[in-house]
Amino acid sequence: MDRILSADGTPIAYRRQGEGPPLVLVGGALSTAATDAPLAALLAPRFTVVTYDRRGRGASGDTGDEGAGAVSVRREIEDLTAVVGAAGAGASVFGMSSGGALALEAAAAGLPVGLLAVYEPPYTPGASGLRFKARCTDRLHLLLAAGDRAGAVELFLTATGVDAATVDRMRRAPLWAGLEALAHTLAYDDAMLGDGAVPAERFAAVTARTLVVCGGFSSARARASTRTLAEALPRARHRTLTGQMREVAPQVLAPVLADFFARDVYVRQAS
Repeated sequence: MDRILSADGTPIAYRRQGEGPPLVLVGGALSTAATDAPLAALLAPRFTVVTYDRRGRGASGDTGDEGAGAVSVRREIEDLTAVVGAAGAGASVFGMSSGGALALEAAAAGLPVGLLAVYEPPYTPGASGLRFKARCTDRLHLLLAAGDRAGAVELFLTATGVDAATVDRMRRAPLWAGLEALAHTLAYDDAMLGDGAVPAERFAAVTARTLVVCGGFSSARARASTRTLAEALPRARHRTLTGQMREVAPQVLAPVLADFFARDVYVRQAS
């Protein structure tokens, strides 16, 4: 993997593959560039795809001063800005889950991106959703402060709908150690989502043409929040992928992204 320094000097590791217009993939919670590899491989025939390890993950660094929410959000925006700069002029961005929230925050902060797509950023608007988010945030910080990485991972998984039996099987699988190693970064993802509400006022500044995607079999809350998000963005359209859930199949998602980015790149260049 190549590396680029973020604004605070932290090395951010990234990988480039394929040919065509540059496209940066931003992973969600507990993911690394390797997590995005299947989707990147499907997009590489049409795009120069850049995947990266977000701060504190994989081969990327972490200064350790990201405990405060506003600091971690700012740092991650700086990281993504550096990666987009390395990707090349005219880069588009796709963000998965909380990576979508990061992409949107960066765009609202002035990241020069003309085309943006996100899949189910996990906002939880509405009174019950905000209460749920507040409880999860409090519990997450208590677990991390106590050094209970396994508990933090379990909290994240159950909060996103993974049943107890599946979590128990995951605990006994080899992948669990890797998840625990990334547990501290759950605080960064949590901070990226604020109180859980869609930040409509801030996102009104997003000028990028945006595709907001959800799965047809995702929870009612997830589907509703993506529609709320699409309504808050000035140049957004919404699409539902039939039969898909939070863990979307790369082979279903890739053609949708390729069609959006390739067609809109052509329209933008023609205009």
